Amino acid sequence: MEGDSESYRQVNLANWNSRVPHHEIGYGLDAYRVDPDHLSNVIRFDLPRLGEVKGLDAVHLQCHIGTDTLSLHRLGARMTGLDFSAPALEVARRLASDCGADIDYVESELYGAIDALGEDRFDVVFTGVGALCWLPDIRRWAAIVSGLLRPGGRLFIREGHPMLWTLGDPRPDGEVVVEFPYFETAGGVEFVIAQSYVEHEGELTSPRSIEFNHGIGEILTALAEAGMRVTSFEEHRSVPWNPFGDGGRMVVLDEWELGDRPERLAASYTLQAVRTWPAAGRPARLAHGRQRGTRHGQHRGRRRRRGHEPTRQAQRARRQDVRRARRRRGAAANRTRAAGGRPQR
Repeated sequence: MEGDSESYRQVNLANWNSRVPHHEIGYGLDAYRVDPDHLSNVIRFDLPRLGEVKGLDAVHLQCHIGTDTLSLHRLGARMTGLDFSAPALEVARRLASDCGADIDYVESELYGAIDALGEDRFDVVFTGVGALCWLPDIRRWAAIVSGLLRPGGRLFIREGHPMLWTLGDPRPDGEVVVEFPYFETAGGVEFVIAQSYVEHEGELTSPRSIEFNHGIGEILTALAEAGMRVTSFEEHRSVPWNPFGDGGRMVVLDEWELGDRPERLAASYTLQAVRTWPAAGRPARLAHGRQRGTRHGQHRGRRRRRGHEPTRQAQRARRQDVRRARRRRGAAANRTRAAGGRPQR
């Protein structure tokens, strides 16, 4: 069933707010309070790929109750967490306080991140599993990521694979069936799921959600258009919950994969990308994801910072300088040929 794109934020916010009490119990938060070195399994899974983050300014987008955020703090990063759920941030702040962790948590929906946090501010943007599927426009997301990063800063994301999001519910016969869109679609798909992905008593008070898929090609293209260069992309057979029902099997770090021939399905991926454009030259196609440039330069409503885009007069003067230089080189070459020599470049 197609979702209503105008209301997806309200529907999903209510859904995530209703999950918070169950996740506060089901996420095993006491392990972080008891052991100052304890890290989330999501972070532990990607430690070989994450590299050194000590002393870096990092932001965790869609941080939820902050277990991955706290884990990155424990690895030495100066952490900021951003999420649209006030109840989730209350739990995250309480956990950070209990653990003596100085983490700045900010309430904002993803597309408002630059307004909430500022641009060109972070060395690392981190996004965990199950984040992109709540966003309707992957190009706007990529522009936000690029705008938050300093020049040379990197994106690190572990996410559910778009092929995983296409699968229908587990079937009694064990067949794996593609049922939902692989590519981004207007309006998304509406689900009504009574319980969250952690075991808990009772049902969610707001079980409706509206979700969006984004193909791998769409994600990579969006990052490239936003001035990001992909440096690493690795697909995995597993995810940190069981989407396969009785057809799944647990492997390392509470990760789950298909029990039968798991090589058939890429269940998640880890992607890293670096911002390549300098502070003085934001890509013309996108400006913080607020509005896309269109044909013939329409919709140039984005804020123009001094020195970022040359004026028409400056462009015209530059073209005239180029033409004059070409004429001078041509005249010099003719004189050299007349003297029997070879023109110089």
